[in-house]
Parts: sequence; C-alpha cells; structure tokens
Amino acid sequence: MVNTLGVAVVGFGWMGRVHTQAYVRVPHHFPQLRVRPHLVAVADEVPGRADEAAGRYGFDSATRDWREVAADPRVRAVSITAPNFLHREIGVAMAEAGKHIWIEKPVGLTAGDARAVADAAARAGVQGTVGFNYRNAPAVAVAREMIATGEIGAVTHVRIRLFSDYAAHPEGALTWRYERERGGSGVLGDLASHGVDLARHLIGEIDSLAADTAVFVPERARPAGATAGHTRATGGESSPVENDDYAGCLLRFASGARGVLEACRVSVGEQNAYGFEIHGTTGALFWDFRRMGELGVSRGTAYQDQPVCTLHVGPGHGDYAAFQPGAANAMGYDDLKVIEAHHFLRSVAEGTAHGATLADAVAAATALDAMAVSARERTWVAVA
Repeated sequence: MVNTLGVAVVGFGWMGRVHTQAYVRVPHHFPQLRVRPHLVAVADEVPGRADEAAGRYGFDSATRDWREVAADPRVRAVSITAPNFLHREIGVAMAEAGKHIWIEKPVGLTAGDARAVADAAARAGVQGTVGFNYRNAPAVAVAREMIATGEIGAVTHVRIRLFSDYAAHPEGALTWRYERERGGSGVLGDLASHGVDLARHLIGEIDSLAADTAVFVPERARPAGATAGHTRATGGESSPVENDDYAGCLLRFASGARGVLEACRVSVGEQNAYGFEIHGTTGALFWDFRRMGELGVSRGTAYQDQPVCTLHVGPGHGDYAAFQPGAANAMGYDDLKVIEAHHFLRSVAEGTAHGATLADAVAAATALDAMAVSARERTWVAVA
C-alpha cells in the first residue's frame, strides 16, 4: 500500500527548487517507495516568490510566513532550504510541530544550532535528513565499499578539495552568505561541511585538526533588492566581508590516517572542482565530481609503478540503477538530490534513518567549529 505524504518547502531560492523537483521525480525513479510526496505548501518571505513557485510546480498553497507551514496539519514533512541563519529556528519549530525534516547543511551557524535541531527532532520522534548530497554519488558509494572491504589496504592519507569560483568576481553582491551573523563561517559551512562529511563517510571519525583561513575579497557591494543564488551588485554601498573565502586543514583520523581538506569559494578557473584522493597501503582511489560517474582505482600487489584504471559506475553501484540501465551513462547534480529525497521519504515511511542524518550534521558542525578555533588560535584542536 502506498500512502500520500503532504510535504512543504520553506525557502524557494535555487535549493528550494531543487528539492521541489526531487519530490516530483522521486516516484518515477524509486517506484517501490511506500509513500508518495504531495506538494502542499511553499513559503518564502520575498514578495511573489512563493506564489510563482506554487503556480509553476503545483503546490496547493503559498505563503510568505513559514510559521503557517508549521501550523498546517496537511504538512507532515518539510524541506528547509532557507538561509543558514534561519535553520535553527525553523528546524526546531518544525520538529516541535511534528514535521519530519529534510534540511540543508550546515544546519545553522554552529554545532550548537545543529544540535538544537537534532535534539528537537529526537524529542518529537521525527526523522531528519541532511543535504550532504555528494556522498550519494554512486562512485562515492563504490569507494566506501572498497575501503570497508580492504581493497586498497588500510587508508594512510586522503586529500579532499572543494574549489569553486562562485564568489570570485569582485562585483559579487554582499548577500547574507558573507555576513557572520547570517552566513556563519562562510566557506567552512558552505563547502568545507561537504568535505568533512565525505571524510567521515569514507574514512571515519576525525580525532583532531589544524586549520588556516583567509578572506581574499575583503569588500563587496550590498544588493539593492532581493537576491537568489550568486548575483552581482555594482554601485551599492561597499561593506566588509565578515567570513572566510578559504579554509585549509590538516586532519588526524581516529584510525590513524592523515588528511588534508581545502575549500575555497574564490578559486578563479575552478568550477565545482570537488573530489578526493584516498591512498591506502596497497592502492588508491580518485574521484572528481565533474566526472561524477568515474572512479580512479589502483589496487594490487605491485606497490611501485602500480597502474590506475577508470571504473565507470553502472547498475549495482549505489543507486545508479534507478537512473540509467547501463554503465557510463551520465548522472547529474539534481539526481543526487533525488537520491537524497528517496532517503528522506524512506526514513519517514520506515521510521528508520537512511542517508545523512542530523547526527552527521552535528558531527560535521563540531569539526567546523574546531577549524574556526584552530585558525583563530593557530593550534591543533581536538574534535569532541
């Protein structure tokens, strides 16, 4: 028996649209799901944005006040895709209202924010899925399995990179993303959070770290009106950028492995250059998000001059079979969010967590807080 689940989306910028499209697509890719999402409500404070979303995607109702969503008995599950500084307030309120939560990372501005949402969800007995989408790539699933089964030996060291140019232009508008009070730690929460999740998902818990951060575009112009995505602004009042453009971090894992994590939002010439290189005692794994369906693999007993082959993911690797019938057919970013939607809805249907959870968000945020402390105090910091 398939049940209908009333869902809502709070915050309808780019990510709100991505979540909505994932809800629409998920029954087609995962027909075995025991629930079918129904778009009940959409909320966004920007005038006209929610109404436009309702008209385009078929939500039953639209509002500028997310509190109306929390009070709506038709809504049983909510996507929270509003700016970071609203995550704690909205997340706690939705959990206390008995709504299951699919929330974008980094779940607030601090580990305290993430923990507050996680605690509220636990008290209410609702499910919480977090938007760490890169772990959903089938190639990442293959890498995790190969590491777990010892196919590259014991992991010795890893490098994780998240370079992008979305903030590289000096005319990029000073939106909430660049303010400490509303955007939190900047590139730490925006990109390094994904790196920490990949590190934990693939290698295990981080024991301690040493970080350095920097701001490379120190001032930006304030936008004249509402913004979505990474818009430009010229002629507006210039104000200081309050959070970091770059973060570099050395990692020590509980397993004894070592790591390097770098994230930068102002990397000219880099467009979504996200990926990892993982080395073990008998092999290595290489993945680049821009070639999402390929995993570089070196394994064997040669040690020196051991070749690297390219594995093209296919059916049997992660959730690939839900999208393509044969290996080497391309998947895209939005497909990863469909997988995430499947994890969320399956969690709701079965009452058991699937995919990235609020506990993962707390762990990642704890590491990000430790990075901020390390950069400020110029020392190694334990990750509690």
